[in-house]
Amino acid sequence: MSSAQFVFQAVKGIQANMEYFATMVPLDCLSKLFIFNNEDLPPELRAQRILNKARIPAICDYIIKNPTSYVFSALTASVDGNILFTPIDEKYPSIGTITIDFSSKLLINDGQHRYAAIKSALKLNPDLKYEHIPVILYHDLGLKRSQQMFSDLNKFALRPTHSLNIMYDNRDADSKLVKDIIANVPVFKDLVDTEHTSISNRSNQLFTLSGLHRGTKALFSGLPWNYEKKRETGIIFWNVVSEYMQDWKDVYHGKIKAYAIRQNSLSSLSITIKGLGAIGNEILHNAPETINTAFSPLSQIDWHKTGPLWKEGIVVNGSVISSRATQKMMENILRNAIRGAING
Repeated sequence: MSSAQFVFQAVKGIQANMEYFATMVPLDCLSKLFIFNNEDLPPELRAQRILNKARIPAICDYIIKNPTSYVFSALTASVDGNILFTPIDEKYPSIGTITIDFSSKLLINDGQHRYAAIKSALKLNPDLKYEHIPVILYHDLGLKRSQQMFSDLNKFALRPTHSLNIMYDNRDADSKLVKDIIANVPVFKDLVDTEHTSISNRSNQLFTLSGLHRGTKALFSGLPWNYEKKRETGIIFWNVVSEYMQDWKDVYHGKIKAYAIRQNSLSSLSITIKGLGAIGNEILHNAPETINTAFSPLSQIDWHKTGPLWKEGIVVNGSVISSRATQKMMENILRNAIRGAING
């Protein structure tokens, strides 16, 4: 790198009949390379969103806590200045180096929060300066083009579902725990949708992974237990509950289709699963010795959507209303059903 230029190894490509470049940038060079639009400008005069500073600590924490396994996708930027590409030789015309003048302005089109988090992480762990992040560089063709790039890059972005995030996350303790518990509760076998947060009409699954995750988190809220104790208790809890949920057993044994239960009953819905976890938590706090017997009243509950328990606001015009208020109503109904066990 000269005193007046940045020089990076790069690969040249063509997209939409225009050349662009893929390179690797050392993390400590990012702050020297990139600028942000003036955040005081109105949106029509900016080429990117205003930085949401509240997101930065979580991303920074992710880097710091996972120094051997963190992963980031490429930053995308526009270069307002000359990019000189020099091929390595005639045999490989698309592989070489790019030279960018210090006076050029580089604007991040996609990845500004990653960039800001990396800057923060470098202050906490200076050794990160030896690592790299891929950067895709385009020629800056003006504000309208940069705004369109931002729109295009985000238009088709689709966040993975909560269930799929849990399924693929082997680092988060709560995600690992719920998957471990599910594997040891027979009634959950082959009946948990691990990809979607809402199950399609004719699916053979009865539960969502995200729903069981929320229910299990609620079960252990405020309990300073280690992983093994939570695992053991969680397996016991969901096995005990399943013994008193006739709908679950009927689907598990093939007596009724899962979609029929989902359409006509509240027994497997996320609002119920989280409610069961919340009431289980109260029992673990107040009367843990009753965990094996406390849930027998569940077998007497009419879970049909037309049942009398749900008419006060949980089910409206045949549809289950999902909100904080109805979640509390569900917990109150379950609490009343097993009040004796909770009170010890």
